[in-house]
Amino acid sequence: MQCVTSYAERVNALVVGFDLDMTLVDSRPGIGAAWSVLAAETGAAVDVELVVSRLGPPLETEVAEWFPADEVKAVAARYRELYPAHAVLGTDVLPGARAALAAVHGHGGHTAVITGKHRPNAQLHVDHLDLAVDHLVGDLWGTQKGDALRELGASVYVGDHLGDILGARAAGAVAVAVATGPITAADLRAAGADVVLSDLTEFPAWLDAHVRRLRLAALTERLRGLGSVAVAFSGGADSAFLLAAAVRTLGAANVLALTTVSQSLPAAEHPAADAFCRQLGVRHEFVPSDELARSGYRENNGDRCRFCKTELMAVLAPVARAAGLAYVATGTNADDARAGFRPGIAAAAEAGAVTPLLDAGLTKAQVRSFSREWGLPTWDKPAAACLSSRIAFGVRITPSRLARVERAETALRDLFARERIPVRNLRVRDLGDFARVEVDAAHTEAVAGHARVVEVVREAGFDAVEVDPVGYREGAMNELLPDPERYR
Repeated sequence: MQCVTSYAERVNALVVGFDLDMTLVDSRPGIGAAWSVLAAETGAAVDVELVVSRLGPPLETEVAEWFPADEVKAVAARYRELYPAHAVLGTDVLPGARAALAAVHGHGGHTAVITGKHRPNAQLHVDHLDLAVDHLVGDLWGTQKGDALRELGASVYVGDHLGDILGARAAGAVAVAVATGPITAADLRAAGADVVLSDLTEFPAWLDAHVRRLRLAALTERLRGLGSVAVAFSGGADSAFLLAAAVRTLGAANVLALTTVSQSLPAAEHPAADAFCRQLGVRHEFVPSDELARSGYRENNGDRCRFCKTELMAVLAPVARAAGLAYVATGTNADDARAGFRPGIAAAAEAGAVTPLLDAGLTKAQVRSFSREWGLPTWDKPAAACLSSRIAFGVRITPSRLARVERAETALRDLFARERIPVRNLRVRDLGDFARVEVDAAHTEAVAGHARVVEVVREAGFDAVEVDPVGYREGAMNELLPDPERYR
């Protein structure tokens, strides 16, 4: 098997730059106040309303309109001295500014303010308004902004002025213009803005769509670079989407779906997995695996998943090689990598697995969204971790424990279907001395009050049963692990 160096960091290094005045903040009242004090102090006849109507260019450009050329430098310096006391408190955020910054962080990105304003004064605004800005660069205008954008690796720059468009163009960044400053939307568009928004309230939706396009393109590029893949196909939403994307990109002849068969995986998943592959027209093989043969897996300490993924790669890699395929790919997504406690991901990577969804930065929500657009039946399929994930860490995993968990969950799903209790997520947790039933929080009361729930689980082989009042949540078993760092 070949080894691939992940380029996830390069693909997902989202940095978005923002102008400050009239993009993030309405600084007109504060700037007008500072100019009024300056005019009174110097005796100059300054039309303050005209000044604040054309914000954007460097301060010295505006000062030159009202003062002799030999005084411009000194007057500009005095204005900057007056600014903190007169301009900061009078400035407020523009609509959508906070949400726009949050949208970038929501995609795991970084925000930067690149402004023509004197940096110390710009910092005062950022601090006073508590804006979520990761980087701040001041005293730049027009194409000069491009230098800072390139240095920060920004791929998008948002501004309200023609000079901001020049800065974005100089950096090779997407020029997003907002019509909240002195330039009309039509003029911004004519000047070459890639996107023109009324204001920043429209930015989060645009960014979501932009990031989705980038990440799908990155996935396509990643798969093309791999050439051929065997997809570790569990039948869940992530691996199903990866399989469909691989077939679309590489063609079915260069893709193989491999589904492991073991006591820790629900057999009920197999027919649907096979039907999905037939629908895609891709080869599908069931491959026996025996993670229970590994003592570290049976002992069920915090690193159980490490042994599982080691076994997975041990059985799938030879099948992939025999089929002439270059890589084994798993459906690990970007959310999985951020979950904090996933020893299995590291083990699979060490064994040579590639992770195209993660490398492209695709989140679970994006996987489901694209799956729905593509008409994949798995788009809304609930998460279905292996049966061993139901057994509390420290409780030895045995075939009988796995079997009774599967019996209990199958029986409960049948019961809920008959009683029309619309449970989506269900887990029967084996805590050693008793079983805990987890369902969606909205249905815990109905499930806890149903007499047959406890009986059904007992009939599956458990002596004592309780319904978790908190409800289903991913990683519930990790809450019982005293020292997860030990197993990283």
